[in-house]
Amino acid sequence: MFEVKRVGDNRLDIEMSGKLDAEQMGKALDALTEQADGIENGVMLFDVVDYHLPSLGAIGVELGRFPKMIHFIRQFDRAVVLTDKNWIKTVSEFEGKLIPGLEIKGFGRDQKEEAEAWLETGRSS
Repeated sequence: MFEVKRVGDNRLDIEMSGKLDAEQMGKALDALTEQADGIENGVMLFDVVDYHLPSLGAIGVELGRFPKMIHFIRQFDRAVVLTDKNWIKTVSEFEGKLIPGLEIKGFGRDQKEEAEAWLETGRSS
C-alpha cells in the first residue's frame, strides 16, 4: 500500500506498507507528483508501517522516471520518516545527506508529534 495525502499548501503525508510491484510503483509515483503540484519549500512525512523492498520491476519504473523524481525532490526542504526499524531511520538519514537541499530525519512511529514539530522548525514560510 502507498497512500499520498496533501496536508495544507506545502506538506505531503505518505503512508507505506507492504511490497510495491511495477504497477503499484507507477501509481505511487503518479500520486506523489500529482499531489506535489505547486508545492515549494515543502515538507513530507513518511509513515513506514511495514516495509518490504520493492520488486525489481518497481525499481525499474522508478529509475525510468528519474528526471521527474529529481524535480519532485527539489520541491521539498525537509522530510521525516516514521518507522519502528532503526535501519530504515539510518538509511533515510543517509539518503538525506546525498540529496542536496533535502534534510531527512528518522523518528519512531510513536514520535509523530515530535516529528511534526521538527518539520515545522525549518519552515521558511
